[in-house]
Amino acid sequence: MKILVGITGASGSVYAAALLRRLAADGHDLFAVSSHAGEAVLKHECGLSPTDFPQVRWFDTDDLFAPVASGSFPLDAMVVVPCSMNTLGCLAHGISANLLQRAAAVTLKENRRLILVPRETPLTLVDVDNMRTLLLAKAQILPAMPAFYHAPQTLDDLVAFMTGKILHSLGLSQHCFPEWNGVSRNERIRTSGT
Repeated sequence: MKILVGITGASGSVYAAALLRRLAADGHDLFAVSSHAGEAVLKHECGLSPTDFPQVRWFDTDDLFAPVASGSFPLDAMVVVPCSMNTLGCLAHGISANLLQRAAAVTLKENRRLILVPRETPLTLVDVDNMRTLLLAKAQILPAMPAFYHAPQTLDDLVAFMTGKILHSLGLSQHCFPEWNGVSRNERIRTSGT
């Protein structure tokens, strides 16, 4: 697949890093654009920069002449992870102030898969209304809310869960966490005798 990953300045850039690594390892054709704040948060939270992802073609957020700014550029999907409430609000109201927002707007208008991974709490009514608007526009909202049924032991396990959910939403197989099989961890322990 040809996939564009957008990274905004919301906390949670660890999700973007994990997704880029997984998609690169699976051999997908990867592109990325980060807002200025997104790049700063990636550095602050993960100690990473775009040069740490050599398999990814990065575009400058101020370059509105980049290929991903046009619907004629054949992308299969775009994931905005993490998605700030500012970016979410701009997308809900048709504002394209930078390349990330423009590429997401193009993804919507071309009826391509757009997955938004907001990472904010608590939410305001404005945030919820913006999500509703984007859902009606056929975007998928995938809040960064890791689950615990797979008995995570580390922070990486929680990040892997969200990575797997994003891959699933892209229509890709995921091996980041065990899928639910109807048996709880405690029940597995009891039946195994350990």
